Amino acid sequence: MNRTTLSLIAGTAALAAVTGFAALNEPDAPAADTAEAAAVLPVERTGLLCPAPSASDLAETTYTSFTPVTKGAASDGSAQLRSAPRESTDTSAGDDDGKTTEDGKTTDKTDTDTDTDTDKSAGDQKADDKKTAAAKPVLTPKAPGTPVTGETSGADGPALVGTAEGRFAPGWTVQQTTQVTAGNGRGLLGVTCTAPDTEFWFPGVSTAADRTDYVHLTNPDDSAAVADIELYGKDGTVATTVGEGLTIPAHSSEPILLSTLTGEKQDDLTVHVNVRSGRVGAAVQALDDKLGGDWLAASTDPAGTLVVPGIPKDATAVRLVVFAPGDADADLKVQLAAPSGLITPAGQETLHVKGGMTTAVDLGDVTRGEPGSLVLTPADGSAPVVAAVRIVRGKGDKQESAFIPATGPVGTRASVVGNGAKDTTLSLTAPTGTAKVKVTASAGTGGGTPASQTYTIKQGTTQDVQLPVPAGLKGTYALTVENLTATPVYASRTLTATDGGIPGFTVQTLPDDRGTVAVPEADEDLTVLQK
Repeated sequence: MNRTTLSLIAGTAALAAVTGFAALNEPDAPAADTAEAAAVLPVERTGLLCPAPSASDLAETTYTSFTPVTKGAASDGSAQLRSAPRESTDTSAGDDDGKTTEDGKTTDKTDTDTDTDTDKSAGDQKADDKKTAAAKPVLTPKAPGTPVTGETSGADGPALVGTAEGRFAPGWTVQQTTQVTAGNGRGLLGVTCTAPDTEFWFPGVSTAADRTDYVHLTNPDDSAAVADIELYGKDGTVATTVGEGLTIPAHSSEPILLSTLTGEKQDDLTVHVNVRSGRVGAAVQALDDKLGGDWLAASTDPAGTLVVPGIPKDATAVRLVVFAPGDADADLKVQLAAPSGLITPAGQETLHVKGGMTTAVDLGDVTRGEPGSLVLTPADGSAPVVAAVRIVRGKGDKQESAFIPATGPVGTRASVVGNGAKDTTLSLTAPTGTAKVKVTASAGTGGGTPASQTYTIKQGTTQDVQLPVPAGLKGTYALTVENLTATPVYASRTLTATDGGIPGFTVQTLPDDRGTVAVPEADEDLTVLQK
């Protein structure tokens, strides 16, 4: 044998010895997994964003904040809502678009600062005004379990950036409700302030001549966010002029008028907000010349089955708008969950939605004097869709409109605030099975004793439940809904306020409040060092 062959044999023998040692000394297989299930703990920090409420001088806005009492939450903490500077992409707007103060006051100064202030330019003073508005909390909650309100009026109400920590974080909820007595978009406008995210779908917007729709984007972070706004109509993608690469500066908000993005006039569109970098809060303010206005919250993520809960029993017109992202078509079965069970609207048994296109259908007075919820399920295939409905109440020149997006189930718990003793309706629906639900009414903003009630919601039905109003109620109160069963329950709340014979109303859905998070049990595993 030559030297090379001998070396190869020796190397092979050595490798076999090493391999044999490894096989004989392989670590014992880990015992069966006996780790405990992930612990469910309260979240420690929550962020919420509220859009600028109105551009009307006649607007009266109320903010209501509430954190439900959560077992295991921290013993301390804080929550605050602060204003964010308002920007604008509307080139017709004047310099006042940057104002954030509600009363026009400037930063408080000592007498020794007077001469310095006199020398400041108008631009420097405006910057100081912004800092002052951002530094002063608009609303500061006092304790979990009791709602707190704040108010503003006129057209200068800013967008708000909120942060809750410790005991205030689990389930923190903020409602923004605005009443406008006259003009474009008059009526009752309400929106639940939302957590920042990177993607939003809004079926139901419009660029029609009688509509003025704004997409409000609010950036809570220290760096600028960049977002794209895409529009989809009945024929697919709608060409836009400046919808790509929109920059939202740090700690600021921008209302973007949809009609400035495209020249096309369409009654039913879907807006897709896709955030390239950073994160934002997003909501659509839809204002109608004749039918009033309201906020349109984002639909739940695209899915094959969707639920739109809590259509008021006195709705005179219901318009369903559906969009199918991607190229696949969706065929949907349309059902109404009424108090007696699931029924199919006559002539609207199924709905075909082409991929990448927005489809709208008028359901008329589909509820026929009873509360109801729309349930959309796949009729053929399971292409995901997003959806929302536009509701009209009233007749003739005394009509008002509002929106309900498809939403997720209540989950473990959800809360909604700003409820009055006689102006609130809570709708609950359980499309797939019978469920038991506990509803708790908190103390009022000015006093009162909490009250609770448990309800059974039969499979396939929608119920407007008789609410447990707090004893000795003063002010408004919060409603907390807890699902006591594994059956999915969907919920929405309707607020009403009649003004001049016009039935003003607004509807907010109650998806899970994400007040808790699963934290898996972790153990040391030294065997990884032997691998």
